Amino acid sequence: MKILYWIATGLLSALMLFSASMYLFNHEEIAQTFTSFNYPSYVIYPLAFLKLSGITVILINKWKLLKEWAYAGFFFNFVLAFFAHQQAGDGEWAGAMVALILLLTSYFVGKKVRP
Repeated sequence: MKILYWIATGLLSALMLFSASMYLFNHEEIAQTFTSFNYPSYVIYPLAFLKLSGITVILINKWKLLKEWAYAGFFFNFVLAFFAHQQAGDGEWAGAMVALILLLTSYFVGKKVRP
């Protein structure tokens, strides 16, 4: 179970690091995508910061309540990303679905492994 937890959490962390780096270093392309979804582009930098913060809180595992909020924030982010891509019809929804599966695996297995 510990191996499954660390695989899911490690992949989730890598995905969030990649996503945040895209938000920070490829801002114009991401802003275009956000605009096509009718999302405001000013949320890109705060979202990148929150993704990095959320992964940090999950990996450190010191602040239980903050860790729950990080998982909840990621859950809503992935669900909204999934439906945004579905509505846009761009075929890019698979990444959000993979992220959601990794998140749920990390959360529920983590409850047993790292209480």
